[in-house]
Amino acid sequence: MSGQRGGRPDDRHIIRGGPASDRHVFEYALLRVVPRIERGECMNAGVLVYCRPTAYVGARTHLDEARLLALDPDADVAGVRAALRAVEGVCAGGEAAGQAAGDDAGRRFRWLIAPRSTIVQPGPVHTGLTADPAAETERLLDLLVR
Repeated sequence: MSGQRGGRPDDRHIIRGGPASDRHVFEYALLRVVPRIERGECMNAGVLVYCRPTAYVGARTHLDEARLLALDPDADVAGVRAALRAVEGVCAGGEAAGQAAGDDAGRRFRWLIAPRSTIVQPGPVHTGLTADPAAETERLLDLLVR
C-alpha cells in the first residue's frame, strides 16, 4: 500500500502535536530550481511556511549542487545560492528583507509565492496543521527537499 508500512500509516505523513486546539493552520510552498526552463526539469531546494495565527513566516533551503549540475552543467550555482539566501532574508524581516522589511508576515509570504520567470520559483501552496511552525519548516525541508 502506498504511504503505508505493514498496514500502518507512513510516519512522515502523521501530524504530531497536542490537542487540536493547540494546532494552527499553516500554508507552505516549495522553492524549486529550474535551471533550464525549456527542458522542464526542476529540483526542490527549499520550503516557505506561513502561519497567520502566530504571525510566522519562515524559509529553509538546501541546495544539492551535484544534482543541480547534473541537470545543467553550466548552472550558476552561486546565483542560485544568492537567490535562496534572499528568500530566507525576506522571511526573516528586518534589514535583510530590503523593501519588504515593513511588511507583515502574510504580505512577505504572498510576495514570495508570486509566480516568477526566474531560475528559483515557488511551487503551489498547500496547507496543514501544526503546533510549531518553525519545527514544521524544518520537518518539511527534511521530508520534501533533502
